[in-house]
Amino acid sequence: MTVRTRFAPSPTGMLHIGGVRTALFSWLYAKHHGGTFILRVEDTDRERSTDEATQVILDGMQWLGLTADEGPYYQTRRMDRYREVIEQWLAEGKAYRCYCTKEHLDELRARQMAAKQNPRYDGRCRECAEHREGVPYVVRFKNPLDGSVVVDDQVHGPVVFENTQLDDLIIARSDGTPTYNFCVVVDDSDMAITHVVRGDDHLNNTPRQINMLRALGATPPVYAHLPMILGADGAKLSKRHGAVSVLQYQEEGYLPSALLNYLVRLGWSYGDQEVFTLGEMIQYFDIKDVNKSASAFNPEKLLWLNQQHIMNAPASVLAVGLREQLASLDVHTEDQVMLEGVANILRERAKTLKEMAQTGLYFFREIDGYEEKSAKKNLTAEALPILQALIQSLQALPEWKAVAIHDVITAISTQFAVGMGKVAQPLRVAVCGSGVSPPIDTTVELLGRVVTLARLQRAQAFIAP
Repeated sequence: MTVRTRFAPSPTGMLHIGGVRTALFSWLYAKHHGGTFILRVEDTDRERSTDEATQVILDGMQWLGLTADEGPYYQTRRMDRYREVIEQWLAEGKAYRCYCTKEHLDELRARQMAAKQNPRYDGRCRECAEHREGVPYVVRFKNPLDGSVVVDDQVHGPVVFENTQLDDLIIARSDGTPTYNFCVVVDDSDMAITHVVRGDDHLNNTPRQINMLRALGATPPVYAHLPMILGADGAKLSKRHGAVSVLQYQEEGYLPSALLNYLVRLGWSYGDQEVFTLGEMIQYFDIKDVNKSASAFNPEKLLWLNQQHIMNAPASVLAVGLREQLASLDVHTEDQVMLEGVANILRERAKTLKEMAQTGLYFFREIDGYEEKSAKKNLTAEALPILQALIQSLQALPEWKAVAIHDVITAISTQFAVGMGKVAQPLRVAVCGSGVSPPIDTTVELLGRVVTLARLQRAQAFIAP
């Protein structure tokens, strides 16, 4: 059997980390088994679905690298197929027209709740074959009246639902539009989905969907319902916990590999390993290893993982994100050598690419001035002859390499009988604008001869105008 999974978001809001984890687990399961991953946009709720939300889904999946093998499919483009099945079920007696008014249903619900019963449709129109012309109706699925449905869930284990507790689900509204649960069933059947991975808030829908799949003559897929992701305080995840659009993590400078690594560990583990490459996730992942308990979102852990991935990522990968972050600061560059060089020199100091761009701005544009405290301490009359010696020696360097630059700093510290810091710090403030940077010899090598000498001369003029 070829494994076929699907991610089926509704474009009624942002794609946040809960949805991304569902997509990731579905994608990993398919990849682990050499199967097919399908993207399906469930956009039948036209009042709440938006083109903007759809684009966020597509952009988010692309940024994450969760490429679909098929799709995206859109439910709004399959309406003819849904109507075909509804008409077929009406003809076969698997569905029926329900003419019950809202007033009747409200009254029924009130009586059941007063009697402390679960509200459910009483089947009043179930055996009514007469079609009443001009009278509004919905179409309901004839759920079996006896027996049970066993959902052999891969996360929660067997879950039993009695058919007597399931009412006849509406599959078409009074305006003729099909409902979510019905469309899902037709889609999963037509697309030959073998495994459904989704949030456990859908578990109660599953027995109804299984009954409808059997009415279609289809074999129900294997289900795995993922536990919720909670905030660190145990409350339902919200914006204050980090339940934001996945693209905001891109804007904040997170690597997609780090976000995926973090999400895969929310409910799944492989020994004590914390840091995973995408290849390792594919190799080790099994849906049966997912914990049934809810997981807590920890932004500090995500930030730590992001730094681990920054330290291990190829410079070419970091350069892509760094370029995007610089563009958001109105700095535009296509200098790949400089981008990769800065990524390498700052990777151990930056927790995000946004931080990398902000701290490394002096590599890409002229510094606006000097940090007041650092300038007051290092750009002094005492440092002026040291800066002049640096200019002279660096101008004469035959090869602009970090080793040679380090030798110059050492020689000048000996010449003036001062510690290395008395030479390195004035140089650092002069070329970076502050007293903090990566090793100054590699920093100066990356800045280049022309920029370094120009900034040293500017610092000299700052001390002695």
